[in-house]
Amino acid sequence: MMQITRRSFIAATAISATTANFVQADQLFPMRYAANVEMWWRNLPFIERIHAAADAGFDVIEFWPWRGKDIDAIAKVCKERGIEVAQFTAWGFTPGMNNPKNHAAFVEEIKASCKTAHKLNCKRMTVVGGNDQKGMTQEEMHENIITALKLAAPIAEQENIMLIIEPMNIRVDHPGHCLYGSKDAVRICREVDSPMVKINWDLYHMQISEGDLCGHLQEGFDQVGYVQIADHPGRHEPSTGEIQYNRVFEALKNLGYTGPIGVECTPAETEAIATRRLKTLTK
Repeated sequence: MMQITRRSFIAATAISATTANFVQADQLFPMRYAANVEMWWRNLPFIERIHAAADAGFDVIEFWPWRGKDIDAIAKVCKERGIEVAQFTAWGFTPGMNNPKNHAAFVEEIKASCKTAHKLNCKRMTVVGGNDQKGMTQEEMHENIITALKLAAPIAEQENIMLIIEPMNIRVDHPGHCLYGSKDAVRICREVDSPMVKINWDLYHMQISEGDLCGHLQEGFDQVGYVQIADHPGRHEPSTGEIQYNRVFEALKNLGYTGPIGVECTPAETEAIATRRLKTLTK
């Protein structure tokens, strides 16, 4: 008879919740896309962007830092419009969690961010490793990230909020960042060994950093907590660049990914055109 541990129960609950959300996806889209309301509808006030996402047919959104935003207003409009918040950023580039002097502040911010996540009924929060620290090797910075995540993992498990660490790319968007590509991110998460610490697997960053998207997804899929997309070059919606997203989506489905897919890109022309492209991408 299998023994049910706290960790196995948490992992099973997280997977079943994600699957349930995917089943309820709006049939207007072939995938359950989460509109990034930092990059879409930028000419509108923030709350109006959520209405615009709902009007366009999205039932999931994502955004960047929660600090400085009216969380109560976001929660209210999301409830009114039937919008789920897939994830937001709980800890950004600076100060880096790759420096031990920032670990205490990191833990306290995760505690505060979990309260925000509960207000929004959000199940994931992005955390960023940090920019290069003077006098430290990349290996040292990665070990510091592991230490920070191990400190925060019990909080994430207790609160049932997944921390998703995001590797960036240093060639185009984030020069001087310490974590890029899947190999190190997978190693970090496996070392932390928590069902509530996984990877925000941004396929745009991965394409620039390492390529072979489907192969790397297969190798590290046990550590995928969330997926984001944008095409390259340009960081616009899929079908505007070189990435064969039909093939990547097929791989994700075959691997068993059932969660939302964050559309973290700038529309190449208009939001209406970008939405039409998303609706027809896998049909």
